Amino acid sequence: MAERSFAKEVEDLKIGKGVTFHGEGILAVTKALLESGIAYVGGYQGAPISHLMDVLADADPILSELGIHFEASASEASAAAMLAASVNYPLRGAVTWKSTVGTNVASDALASVASSGVVGGTLIIVGEDYGEGSSIMQERSHAFAMKSQMWLLDPRPNLPSIVRMVKAGFDLSEASNTPVMLELRIRACHMHGSFVAEDNKAPPFGLHEAMENPRRDYDRVVLPPSNFLHEHEKVEKRWPAAVDFIKRNRLNEFLGGATGDVGLIVQGGMYNALNRAMVLLGLADEYGNSEIPIYCLNVTYPLIDDELAGFCADKKAVLVIEEGQPEYLEQNIASILSRRRLATRIHGKDVLPRAGEYTSKTILGGLKAFFAEYPDIGVDDRTDAPMADTALVALKDTVPGRPVGLCTGCPERPVFTALKLVQRKIGPVHVSCDIGCHLFSILPPFNIGNTTMGYGLGWAGASAFNVEAKQRTVAIMGDGGFWHNGLTSGVGNAVFNKNDNVLVIIDNGYSAATGGQDILSSRATNSSRSTNNPISKAIAGLGVKWQRTVETYDIGQMMRTMTEAMTTREKGPKIIIAQNECMLNRQRREKPIRNRMIADGKRVVRARFGVDAETCVGDHGCIRLSGCPSLTIRDNPDPLREDPVAYVNNDCVGCGVCGEVTHAAVLCPSFYRAELIYNANAWDRFAATVRGAIISFLQRLVDRRRARFTLEGASR
Repeated sequence: MAERSFAKEVEDLKIGKGVTFHGEGILAVTKALLESGIAYVGGYQGAPISHLMDVLADADPILSELGIHFEASASEASAAAMLAASVNYPLRGAVTWKSTVGTNVASDALASVASSGVVGGTLIIVGEDYGEGSSIMQERSHAFAMKSQMWLLDPRPNLPSIVRMVKAGFDLSEASNTPVMLELRIRACHMHGSFVAEDNKAPPFGLHEAMENPRRDYDRVVLPPSNFLHEHEKVEKRWPAAVDFIKRNRLNEFLGGATGDVGLIVQGGMYNALNRAMVLLGLADEYGNSEIPIYCLNVTYPLIDDELAGFCADKKAVLVIEEGQPEYLEQNIASILSRRRLATRIHGKDVLPRAGEYTSKTILGGLKAFFAEYPDIGVDDRTDAPMADTALVALKDTVPGRPVGLCTGCPERPVFTALKLVQRKIGPVHVSCDIGCHLFSILPPFNIGNTTMGYGLGWAGASAFNVEAKQRTVAIMGDGGFWHNGLTSGVGNAVFNKNDNVLVIIDNGYSAATGGQDILSSRATNSSRSTNNPISKAIAGLGVKWQRTVETYDIGQMMRTMTEAMTTREKGPKIIIAQNECMLNRQRREKPIRNRMIADGKRVVRARFGVDAETCVGDHGCIRLSGCPSLTIRDNPDPLREDPVAYVNNDCVGCGVCGEVTHAAVLCPSFYRAELIYNANAWDRFAATVRGAIISFLQRLVDRRRARFTLEGASR
């Protein structure tokens, strides 16, 4: 159950030639794949292209009608290995994953398919997760393209350009017998636009035909002596073929003015940000019309020497707008111009930041610095145009900083609450984190976690600590990370090496961090995938003898289990499976049903929690041990008390963690549980009347007693 359904939108993928397609970038990519005659497609979910996998999953019936096989791969390595189908057969295929972290995982298979080469066109769609919206280390995919000699496309962020590059990518791949990478940034994935569609194409050569007519060519196997020939092929045959194709089909674009003393060279994916900056400087309009020559690199690797030399030949200087570090393009361009003995000055990281996302504001500063060095070209009078950032300043001054955290009612929150409480008893422990929602535990209020090494590598990240000590280490791993990499790299490694430390597996039923997609252990029924394969059976099969399964919302039991795992004399790996469904997915499923029942007049009971302001002492220990977004503070209603009291707002989903925390931590008993009854029946109304009468009677007694005490105090 993904976080967003595209069941309605994918119907537009059926439109034919001449019809205008409207939609998101990821839908445009999918439509372009269908128009390219692919035979197979797969990948691993993950931002910023997680929805591409969701679109493909929802479009599976359309893919099947065309004879296209779709695979939700177990990892990026599994997806990259699919491309082996195109090594010997004229089968077009595409795979997708998230940025450098995904490419890291896939690099072994990618290096092999790049060495052997392909017969059928292959496209690797990479979500270039760079900048402030990123959740990973800041690296670029460019290095992988250079390392393995794969061609890298970086299309201008508009739907016609993206669709054109997807199709051209397959043609380029086949023309040069080389896998092609296409990178998309998150804004390009989710921007809306339109393009004129073509008919969808069934693969001219199907998978079943390849299976029934197998081909074998030893020269394509990456073993000596073939692998030595592959290196020469890349340089002497495939590279020239790619350069020729890129030039003939004009994949790169010459925009703006035809001549000028200075020019701009920009990555295709940066073009929109560049144009916005130029608009603010008065050097372009919103449609990209400008007198400044611009060389837009929709193909950032390989660079085309002739095009670069032709663009730079009549210019005093060019500015290379290349996001990220190192400056691969800038260095390559300088080398090409040096070999051609051109005197054009190259600017780039000398006027632009060496690292960080290139927003329009950042590029604006670089353009100002660049044009200031060349005042004789007639644009100096426009370089002081201000960029209106009043709204940004106002937002910064108005909205307080707040660390990101787990969602309201998240079943992972009580796990870290329990771990904090356990550490109060047994002392601090080293916690090795993993990739997933649970990584938010490193932030306030939990402040738990020392390192994170990669998806599914939580336990492996603590493997060096497998020695005798007074304290065991704790590793965290999600169910998505477990099936991705943790089963072997974490659990298998720990069993083999007789690890005596503790692993907590957060089993919330989905690959929650990537959008709620089903995995092997999901309890949901999936008609096209095998689910309901328990983690407990998998780890038992690997030889784990000490394992416990605990419901996460039972903080008391969670604390007792963690304490046992940390203190038991039993040797060997110890695994706690902390189990409960992702609250976001649960609410997406239950809310519509509940709302329909209420609208139909049916009786519905919903639990929620609150805080008795008169009982709350205002120490906010509950907040420090929970951090639930629905648990906040408000002014104390008692005029004699200054400390604000805890307060549960209307976002509460009734998970009960706040009440469990106060009980487990022996905090103040200020929390109460209430039941909201919709479409109450006669008995509900009668019971409410009786309760109201009793409460009113008791309240009157309290009021009279308070009044008597007040009078007695005044008389003294």
